[in-house]
Amino acid sequence: MYLIEKNNVMKLAEELAKSYDLYGPVIDNETKQVFFNKVESASEISLTAEIPALPPKTVVFPQIERITQYKYDKVGKKAEIAMTYDDRSKAIFGIRPCDLTGIIVLDRFFLGQEFVDDVYKEHRKRMFIVSNTCVVPFKQCFCVCTDSGPAADEGYDLNLTEIGDMYLVETGSEKGKAFAEKMGLKPAGDEYIALKKKVIDKSISLFEKVATDNKAWISRIMNRVTTGFIKDEVWKHIGNQCFECGACSFVCPTCSCFNIEDHNRFDGSTDRLREWDSCSFEGYTKMAGDHNPRHPVEDRRNKRFFCKLSYSQSKKYLRPGCVGCGRCQWVCPGDIGLPNVVTYIRREITE
Repeated sequence: MYLIEKNNVMKLAEELAKSYDLYGPVIDNETKQVFFNKVESASEISLTAEIPALPPKTVVFPQIERITQYKYDKVGKKAEIAMTYDDRSKAIFGIRPCDLTGIIVLDRFFLGQEFVDDVYKEHRKRMFIVSNTCVVPFKQCFCVCTDSGPAADEGYDLNLTEIGDMYLVETGSEKGKAFAEKMGLKPAGDEYIALKKKVIDKSISLFEKVATDNKAWISRIMNRVTTGFIKDEVWKHIGNQCFECGACSFVCPTCSCFNIEDHNRFDGSTDRLREWDSCSFEGYTKMAGDHNPRHPVEDRRNKRFFCKLSYSQSKKYLRPGCVGCGRCQWVCPGDIGLPNVVTYIRREITE
């Protein structure tokens, strides 16, 4: 553990910018919304900003990216195929624990299964991550229910925790330790472990009552979702409120669904693009012959929440598929973000 003064903490970002493309939370001057963007200067980053509108997963899993380019020579009957991996080194500075947990889930999906996704792997293998402990929870957050905050436990190279006029800097990798020593940071004594715990306990005490109340219910509802002991009327009620817009999927830090499309270029070559997809869309499961095994909207909705709150998913990713960021609740025009879905199922259980 190390210490750095608050007015010097951005020197860490400035040093990282010398070797990496630097990404961090930026407050838009006009809308005051927060976006996790690539920055030209470390001074653009705000460590006190709320969680960004879109999760930082866009850095490792862009909404749309070219993964292959190919061209077929009809005369020579020869195909030229070029892989177009993004091999730039990236530094993520100031990521919140819930969003870091989202990247960990994506790692287990793209890298920890039977097949490894080479495109995602290229994004991840030259990355430096600096996480930022939430000393004050934001209004929509419920990470205490999903074991993903307010402090990060894994996945970072450095972790920052604001303690008074200092930041406690913890190292989570050899790369992080080497960087801290390179920066000449002051070592921190064991007493700062207790100080950090006080900061985290205070942060937890500031969560809204609905967030802390739902903590005990998450496991009960996971059991109901896994075993299917939820009445059809509940899913129909949820389905009737769904606009099928896909917003919940696009703002979710753990959603990994994508589609592949080929786009022809004027020079005769073709770009193969990977784009985000959503299980909210009716065409998501459409098969040849126009058959759709999940036609009713309520059927698609319960599959989404099965993905977020089932034991099978938790076994695969070693945690629930929800990280408690609250973005789905924030953007859903039908008011069926995950916290409300938990409330609907609670009502059914308690009648």
